[in-house]
Amino acid sequence: MENTYSGRMKLLSPSLLVLGAVLSILAVLLLIPALLGVAQKTGNEAAFFWSAGLATATSVILGATGYRYRVANLQPRQMFVITAAAWLVVPFFGALPFWFWEFDVSFTNAVFEAVSGLTTTGATVLVGLDSTAPDILLWRSMLQWIGGMGIIGMAIAVMPFLSVGGMKLFRTESSDWSDKSLPRTQQFLLLMVLTYGLLTLACFLAYWLFGMDIFNAVNHAMATVSTGGFSTSDLSFAQFDSLPLHWVAIVFMILGGTPFVLFIRLVRHRQTAIFADAQWRGMLVILAVLSLLLTLPALSMPDETLPWAFTLATFNIVSVVTTTGFASTDYTLWGDFSIAIFFFAAFLGGCSGSTSGGIKTFRVQLCFTVIREQIIKAVHPNAILKRQYNGTTVSDEIVASLVGFLFLMAISLTIMTLLLSLMGLDLITSLTGSASALMNVGPGLGPIIGPAGNFQPLPASAKWVLSMGMILGRLEFLTMIVLLTPAFWRR
Repeated sequence: MENTYSGRMKLLSPSLLVLGAVLSILAVLLLIPALLGVAQKTGNEAAFFWSAGLATATSVILGATGYRYRVANLQPRQMFVITAAAWLVVPFFGALPFWFWEFDVSFTNAVFEAVSGLTTTGATVLVGLDSTAPDILLWRSMLQWIGGMGIIGMAIAVMPFLSVGGMKLFRTESSDWSDKSLPRTQQFLLLMVLTYGLLTLACFLAYWLFGMDIFNAVNHAMATVSTGGFSTSDLSFAQFDSLPLHWVAIVFMILGGTPFVLFIRLVRHRQTAIFADAQWRGMLVILAVLSLLLTLPALSMPDETLPWAFTLATFNIVSVVTTTGFASTDYTLWGDFSIAIFFFAAFLGGCSGSTSGGIKTFRVQLCFTVIREQIIKAVHPNAILKRQYNGTTVSDEIVASLVGFLFLMAISLTIMTLLLSLMGLDLITSLTGSASALMNVGPGLGPIIGPAGNFQPLPASAKWVLSMGMILGRLEFLTMIVLLTPAFWRR
């Protein structure tokens, strides 16, 4: 029994150490909105100080326990535990300020808001944002910014190692977690954090220069670069009646959906790989085509001009494809054709190694590569084809992981839709809510959770299902599902 317990603790020790470190950082970050609350006399500072205290105490306990059972080298299955544990535990501590808030926010709603923020989904259950205290608004934006950085780090350092859905195509030296490569890994992730911070700063300055006040510019910069989509108003981005601000958001949503590795290569090595990258170019082509298709329906609205119609079409499709979730108009009024485009666009996502969710552009391109290969082999059965993507050979293992990813996504979507339907939700809300959660998009379709609504009216049980869906989608399905198999926990 003792050996079994010791073995389990050694398996969990890296997760405990990581969780302890993450919660200690979270505790420090909680002091920022706390100090804003003190300065603005919002009366919410106690909620943040209590949350920081609980996070600190828990981090000490977890860190001490993990250190006691620490191991020298990480095993592959420990990477699964670390990743899943972080995304399952941290949202509960991120939810504490909402729960301790003087307004009557239920624990369910608090967790839903925190999960939505950290997964950069952007679905919200809070109403009356225009009159909400600035410290609460700032914490919502900070959760998305924190989550965005975590997503990049996970995609670059963990996902290729776990062989999730073809991510081995993007294996870098940082994906090798041996002791020899650790300094290089740390340096690489430091560059990622620096790039992320500089992009956020640039976005803030652009928003501020084009008319946003400082507070809104800070919040929307964090929500834009993280492709999160939380806003400071119930109107979302429609509160800004400014063409330049919409285009600033468009540019930085696209940059948020771009592989951050390309930025590092561009700055450090002066490589223009960003322009030659097949995935990035593919995302731009998709966005351009869909924007043009939606401009005509947008132009059909009363009193709409061509510049604004094109801007609204581009802004909202970029927001959906990059899974940001900002809304600047109720695009469900543009007709059934537009609604269909937005629904299917929600599955696309940006690029791998970015803050966006969704299937990711490279998987869509890989699917077309495989289909093309099957067509050629149907005509020429003896043909020997060299399967490549972006200059990299695509092995059968990568194709198999791609098929597995898509199958798990389809099964998850089906099960979630059925569960939500059993809870009394209509088909449109159930289907698009599930898709929105799994793809980390934000708004769904229909009168309840559409771009003009929010998730507050949904029953508590539906919010828990959607919260798990957001985490499941953010971890790209396999990372969570593998933890449910008995074989994983056997020594």
